[in-house]
Parts: sequence; C-alpha cells; structure tokens
Amino acid sequence: MDYKIPDIKKSFDGKIVKNLGNNDYIIKINDNEHNLKIIRMNSGGIEFILDQKYHKAKYLEQSTNEMNIVIDNVPIIINRHSHFDEVVYKHSGGAGTGNAQLSLKSQIPGKVVSISVAEGDSVRKGDVVCTLESMKMQVSVKAHKDGVVKSIKIKETASVAKGDPIADIE
Repeated sequence: MDYKIPDIKKSFDGKIVKNLGNNDYIIKINDNEHNLKIIRMNSGGIEFILDQKYHKAKYLEQSTNEMNIVIDNVPIIINRHSHFDEVVYKHSGGAGTGNAQLSLKSQIPGKVVSISVAEGDSVRKGDVVCTLESMKMQVSVKAHKDGVVKSIKIKETASVAKGDPIADIE
C-alpha cells in the first residue's frame, strides 16, 4: 500500500512480509525489512515495538484518504493510497475523454456519504460532486468536465456499484 506524509516529498510503500505468529511480524518499508511486535491494538490506537524500540500511536480521525495520528506525541497526517483520488477521477471520465461523455460514473463500489451539488448547478472539471465511502475510506468523486448538472442519479446513504451513473453533466 502506498503512503505519503505531506511534509515529506517522497511516498513510501509498506507491507507485511511474514507473520511470525504471536503478534510478531516482519514488515517491509520501501526496501528495508523491520521486526514488528504488536503489544496492544484497538480502535483508539496501537502500541508496538519496531526494531526493538517502543512506540505508541493514537488514531485521531480518518477522512477521504487521510489519517490523522499521533506517534510518540508527534502529530502526523498520513495520506493512504496517495493516488486513489486521481485514479477515481481518471476512470470516472476526467482524463482525456473530451466532453462527449454525459454521465459521471462511479469507478468504485461504495456508500454515498454526501452529495455536494444539486440539479441545475454549474460545475467545473474537478469539482466534488459527491463523496463515497469504500473500504472505510471516503473518496471524493469529481466532475469529469465543465457543465451544468442535468440530473443526479444517487441518494445519500444509498450504495453504488462500479460503473453506476452518479450524475449527468451537460
């Protein structure tokens, strides 16, 4: 999974290489392997030992693709799936498709958290049309072109599948 910390230019890749059992893991961050032991983990945070050094992380909030946490008393914002919004935008008709496509379509399955526009509203390419929740992350679905919202095809709290129309933009 790709991660990015805003003040650091480079993103990093983190994954579990091996589960050793008993909450012990070998993880890989970029090209370096590390030993990880999870001491305690719940919805509020995690205590762990990374390469024989104790750390405590507290989860503050999670929205869109950002997670606000405090690690060892240092606040950090982590962008997970740092290219996720770009992928959704591209595949919803936002990259190089011209103005021929009328329907803005969902490229991910999810639940409609909010709708940011109304029928008759003018939108510019890249404006947020709605927010979907998928895999416990909120993702903004953006207009694929400039135009006027002709119709909205979704309702808040409804579920959408990949490829379902979100709105018609003329």
